[in-house]
Amino acid sequence: MAISNAQTGATPASATPQSSPLVMRIIGAVALAHLINDLIQSVLPSIYPMLKANYGLTFTQVGLITLTFQLTASLLQPWVGYHTDRHPKPWLLPAGTVCTLIGILMMSVVGSFPMILLAAGLIGIGSSTFHPEASRVARLASGGRFGLAQSTFQVGGNAGSAFGPLLAAAIIIPYGQGHVAWFGLFAVFALFVLYRISRWYANHLNLFKLKQGQAATHGLSKQRVISALVVLGLLVFSKYFYMASFTSYFTFYLIEKFDLSVASSQLHLFLFLGAVAAGTFFGGPIGDKIGRKAVIWFSILGVAPFTLILPHVDLFWTSILSVVIGFILASAFSAIVVYAQELVPGNVGMIAGVFFGLMFGFGGIGAALLGHLADVHGIEYVYFLCSFLPLFGVLAIFLPRTKKA
Repeated sequence: MAISNAQTGATPASATPQSSPLVMRIIGAVALAHLINDLIQSVLPSIYPMLKANYGLTFTQVGLITLTFQLTASLLQPWVGYHTDRHPKPWLLPAGTVCTLIGILMMSVVGSFPMILLAAGLIGIGSSTFHPEASRVARLASGGRFGLAQSTFQVGGNAGSAFGPLLAAAIIIPYGQGHVAWFGLFAVFALFVLYRISRWYANHLNLFKLKQGQAATHGLSKQRVISALVVLGLLVFSKYFYMASFTSYFTFYLIEKFDLSVASSQLHLFLFLGAVAAGTFFGGPIGDKIGRKAVIWFSILGVAPFTLILPHVDLFWTSILSVVIGFILASAFSAIVVYAQELVPGNVGMIAGVFFGLMFGFGGIGAALLGHLADVHGIEYVYFLCSFLPLFGVLAIFLPRTKKA
């Protein structure tokens, strides 16, 4: 979104494109840090079958682990984003990773369900401090190509989520819970990367202040903006409630319905999460070209036929459909975040915090509720029920256009 001299109070020289260049090395570094952050997070659901067997957990308790992690990851994010929109804190980027490091090391040695919850909560706190600031850095380095920057940043996280189960299957499942500690090496590397990013961020706070003066150009009333944000929130609800059924329970579904081994089920989860990463990457640039609303509409509602078929097919088609579902469903998230940032300019961190927070919050609540349903009705019933969630995508019809006034 362009920034006029009148809006910023800047001289013509300071408002030139050179004031906001595309810095791909920074976007790439933030995406790498996001990859590591989400790779470590994905270890948690990847070892659920092992934790369930070792500690005799119910599906409800497995859901509570996800709920604890995702609530700590979600509740803090909007507040961190709101505060840092007004008072940027570059040091929060490496500081959050320290919490993640402590949490993952604790997970390797804990011996009780309450301590598992505490470790999961610390990993969640690390995530809540990372996402708002990192999303802002990606936008500052975008050179105006907001969809490209957001999707590149997000695809790093999706790639980490995809590789996490594979590494867990290779490092943790065969050798035991203590080997979770090896993932601490990733956190140490992320600390180094985020320290370098925080220095670039601190040296470019003048660019942050320039973008703070950005005014809305979409011509929408406050009521229309609020209603659009509510619709986006409902779409995120449907998306991540459904995603929770995969990230927390897809391995259990495959093991129970098709009698797969834990390692084989992790491979199928990797294929799904890899498709999520690919969909995320393509969704942002496509949204830059054809409009965010079109991408959101296609992604949420367009996946419905495939989710409705999934519970009724064999293993081969389950594998195919899970990849198709992951790709289509994931293409919306970058478009949703950038669309919301365009609705409320000057609040990049808060919007990122709200929507990443909603992502974790809805995913956590969904995991807990779906775990209880799995205990009562069985894991296959969960997938039948969740297959209807993408029909919420019809709400995209209520989203206004955000063309400049």
